[in-house]
Amino acid sequence: MERAVPDRVLDCLGQYCPMPVLLARQAIDEMAAGQVLEVVVNDRAAEEDIPRWAKRTGHSLVYIAWDDGRLVFQVRKEQ
Repeated sequence: MERAVPDRVLDCLGQYCPMPVLLARQAIDEMAAGQVLEVVVNDRAAEEDIPRWAKRTGHSLVYIAWDDGRLVFQVRKEQ
């Protein structure tokens, strides 16, 4: 997966389950279809939670990687 230029960045550092998913859902609801939301977390639970949420809601996970102790996700809004 190649990292895209995000349309919005959501800093969830210091937030723990379920907050990163709840904040990502709120952010992506405010975005247009085709836009990319980047979510930055340091909660290891998010490594499973964010991809599961994206799949369940019909959005595409376009990037995921650890970067200097932070987990970076990029989710493309599909609808």
